[in-house]
Amino acid sequence: MSDKAARIQELIDMQKKFIEHEHEAGFSPKEYFTPSSGDVLDGYRQEYMEKAMELVDMAHAEKGSQP
Repeated sequence: MSDKAARIQELIDMQKKFIEHEHEAGFSPKEYFTPSSGDVLDGYRQEYMEKAMELVDMAHAEKGSQP
């Protein structure tokens, strides 16, 4: 599996876990934007954004464009 495909799979897995948590326990916007330490959403937004931006950078490198 290429790095790009692996990164896409990681994002999909994160989305699946997020949706599963939402269906099981629900959450409020406050929980999403300011989760408690150790909460399942703690660090989620930052980690997801970092992985997504790495994917964007890979796509730019692949096409030879600049972000």
